Amino acid sequence: MDQSEKLLMGIEHILSVASDLMDEVARLKRVEEECKILKEKVFLNQFTVAEQQVFELTLDGYFGQEMQLILSKEEATIKSQRQTIIRKLGVSSMKEAVKKFRHLECESPRKLLQSE
Repeated sequence: MDQSEKLLMGIEHILSVASDLMDEVARLKRVEEECKILKEKVFLNQFTVAEQQVFELTLDGYFGQEMQLILSKEEATIKSQRQTIIRKLGVSSMKEAVKKFRHLECESPRKLLQSE
């Protein structure tokens, strides 16, 4: 086997390894996305369905009166649900609650479960 054949075999091996690595990176990205979805579900699971609706609308940028129209609820009910969300999360505002939700990928699953 001459030098050029050895070189070609080496290049083929490197390309094969690179392809395997690319497949593994893609798999890890899918796993990471699945973990993020599971963390979000665990996070939201601490709320009642009504509280989840209010929180999800908050995440989408809606405020009190808009929520009232969308959910067909009284202002006092939405305020109460927002206060319950704030209390459950141990934060001082809905802005902090949203921030906590948006930073889920930074929290370990154990820390997330302890906050429930």
